[in-house]
Amino acid sequence: MNTIAPAYFPEKKHSHPIVYMFLMLPFGITGGYVTITLAFLFGKIGVSMSNIAGLATAILLIGIFKFLFGPLVDGFLTLKKWCLISGIFTAIGMLALGILPLKESSLTPLFWIILAGNVAVSILGIAINGLAAHNVPEEMKGRVSGYINTGNLGGTGLGGGVGLLIAEHTSNPLLPAAILAVVCMLCSLGLLFVTEPVNLVRHPDVGKNIANMLTDLWDTLKTKMGVLAMVLCFLPLCTGALQNLWSGAAGSWSAGATTISFVEGIFSGLITAAGCLLGGWICDRVDRKRAYLFFGLLLAICAVGMAYCPHTEIMFIYWTSIYAFILGLCYAGFSAFVFEVIGRGAAGTKYTMYACLSNIPILYMTKIEGWVFDSKGKTETFHGATGMLNIEALLGVVGIIIFLVLMRVLKVQKSVK
Repeated sequence: MNTIAPAYFPEKKHSHPIVYMFLMLPFGITGGYVTITLAFLFGKIGVSMSNIAGLATAILLIGIFKFLFGPLVDGFLTLKKWCLISGIFTAIGMLALGILPLKESSLTPLFWIILAGNVAVSILGIAINGLAAHNVPEEMKGRVSGYINTGNLGGTGLGGGVGLLIAEHTSNPLLPAAILAVVCMLCSLGLLFVTEPVNLVRHPDVGKNIANMLTDLWDTLKTKMGVLAMVLCFLPLCTGALQNLWSGAAGSWSAGATTISFVEGIFSGLITAAGCLLGGWICDRVDRKRAYLFFGLLLAICAVGMAYCPHTEIMFIYWTSIYAFILGLCYAGFSAFVFEVIGRGAAGTKYTMYACLSNIPILYMTKIEGWVFDSKGKTETFHGATGMLNIEALLGVVGIIIFLVLMRVLKVQKSVK
């Protein structure tokens, strides 16, 4: 794919993929603490949901633009230094979240603290993906994808679930943030088990440095696999958009608050994490492109099954749990495919570019499915809760067909294992 990529990967002892799970935990911890712990605590004192949602906006804003940090990470310093520096600032940002008192006037400064903290955690994620791309051999790219996604989800559970548990049993608002900040710092110990890769893209001259990264990016994008991955980022396939709508749709299954907390809480995260690990394992044993398509088909079948089973609370728990597990397969499948496509070089920049673009179908599918749920019609096939599930399945199958046609047109071969 990339003619100079092999030079980045000299013979050495490889990092075990599980190391990247621990390195990635802070990425999830910060998001989980904001969207679960802080959201609950502010809601408890009567702050409106619209104001609370503003805190999550800070995370989303950085998530959209974080690809801009990729050239900085790939072009200057070393990946391990970036991990350490951003890890320290992530921990500081985590600690800062507990300094302000729990009252509505704290929301505005908290927004800016979250914004700054997520710049640090985004850089951390870019550097970790770069290290994984360089240090993990091709035959283990699936497993490292599973572990990285598990670290993100496990971190969300720590930041949200454990953070809330501590907050509920202490009168000191700083304590949960301080404990999680220490956890974030301890995760940096994983760097001891990672080798700094040789990266021939980096150059002392800034102009040459930028030119090398742009050349490396273009060399990836112009390949058949690069084109395929780019198109994949826009397809309505494996989006998991329904995860954003379960709370609002739960009434159609007579599901209560306890059920919703289960579906969207730490247990759901554990189910998805299990899917990530299995999905990564599968992707190291079969063609990753076809594995991703198969996972997308499973997600579509799950949606149809949920649509036409009785709309009861127990069925809501059953099908959303299956959906969460399959979504874990999809997460690992996407990451494994992207790792295969990007090779090495400016890997952090390339991975982040694809990851940012993949948010586009999540956004438009969430809007479409929400519109279908609210719509009224003579039949339920494409209206209401049943229609919402059917449209996810239908568009998912359309995405699979487009992907298969493009593979045939480009004559993309199976991955060699």
